[in-house]
Amino acid sequence: MNKIVEIIEKLSHKLNRQINLMEVCGTHTVSIFRHGIRSLIPSNIKLLSGPGCPVCVTPVNDIDKILYIVKQPNVILTTFGDMMRVPGSDSSLYKAKAEGLDIRMVYSPLDALKIAENNSNKKIVFFSVGFETTSPSIAATLFEADRKKIENFYIYSVHKLVPPALELLVNTEKLKLDGFILPGHVSTIIGSKIYEFIPSKYKKACVITGFDADDILFSIMMLLKQIVDDNPKVEIQYRDAVSPDGNPKAVEFIYRYFEPSDSNWRGIGVIPMSGLKLKNEFAYRDAEKIFKIPVIQSKEPKGCQCGLVLRGVKTPQECPLFAKICTPENPVGACMVSSEGSCAAYYKYGRS
Repeated sequence: MNKIVEIIEKLSHKLNRQINLMEVCGTHTVSIFRHGIRSLIPSNIKLLSGPGCPVCVTPVNDIDKILYIVKQPNVILTTFGDMMRVPGSDSSLYKAKAEGLDIRMVYSPLDALKIAENNSNKKIVFFSVGFETTSPSIAATLFEADRKKIENFYIYSVHKLVPPALELLVNTEKLKLDGFILPGHVSTIIGSKIYEFIPSKYKKACVITGFDADDILFSIMMLLKQIVDDNPKVEIQYRDAVSPDGNPKAVEFIYRYFEPSDSNWRGIGVIPMSGLKLKNEFAYRDAEKIFKIPVIQSKEPKGCQCGLVLRGVKTPQECPLFAKICTPENPVGACMVSSEGSCAAYYKYGRS
C-alpha cells in the first residue's frame, strides 16, 4: 500500500492541479470512508461521491405511489429492508407498517414470490429497486412466477441504469470531473465496453474497481496515470470479477422482461433512458398499471440537500440538516437511510 501511495503522490505532483475523481458505487463510498482513503492521498486529489445508491436515488414520488398501493384492499407489499425508512412526502413504509399495513421485508424477490404462492387471496407487490446488479434476479423471479402460474404477484419497478447517469454527470460543468472510479458489482453484469463512450467522447479516465483499500488506491493510481499520459480509456482493476463483455446471458435475461425508459432520480430529475420498465407483454405483472395510481403531488423534505449530495455538488457536511436534524435514527433524506448512502457513510466514518 505504501508503494502505491508514493506513486500517487509523484503523479499528483506532475499534474500540479486539482483532480476530481468520482466513485459511482455506494459500496466504494463506504469503503473510501472506512479505510480513510482521503487521508492517504494528496490534497489536490478530490474524491467525489456520486449517485451510487439505488435506494437513495428512488424519488419521493415513487415512495408516495407505493404507499398508495399498499393502502388498497388485500395487498401485501414486500421490499428490501433499506427501503422501509426512505421518506416519502408525509410518511415511510416503516411508519405505514407501524400503522397496521401489511408490509414485509424480504431478502430476495423469490421470498416475495413465496409469499404470493402462500397467499393466493392477496395481491403481492414487490417494490423492485436496484441497478443492473439486481435486475437479473428480478427477471428470474418473473420467469419463475409465470412458470408456476402464480397470478397474484406484481412488481413496482424503480430500477435504474448506471451509464446514462454517468453521461449526465460528465456533462455537469460544475463538477469538472477528470475521471470515474466505476462500479465493480454493476460491471460484472454489463462489462467494461459499455463505458467506452466516456473516454472516446468526453476524454475522461475510467477504472472499474474492487472494494478493498488496496483496490481503490490502485485504481486512483491507474486513473492518475491515464491523466498524466493524456490517454483516457476504460481499464479493469477488478479483473477477478469483471470482463469486457460482462455477463451477456444475464443482460439478455433482463431485456427479455424489461426495456429502457426515462426515469426520475431523486434530486437529479428525469434522465432519458435511465430506467427499466416492464415490457407491455408483461403488463399483467406491472403494479403501476394494475392499481391505476392517481397523479400524486409529492414534496421534497424542506432543507434536505440529498439531491446535491447525490450529484457530487455538495458533501454531506454542507447540508444544514446533517447530524443535527437528519441522523440514521431520524433520516430526513434518503442518503442517510441506506448503509451505502453518502450521508450515512459520512455520519458513521467521516465526521471527525
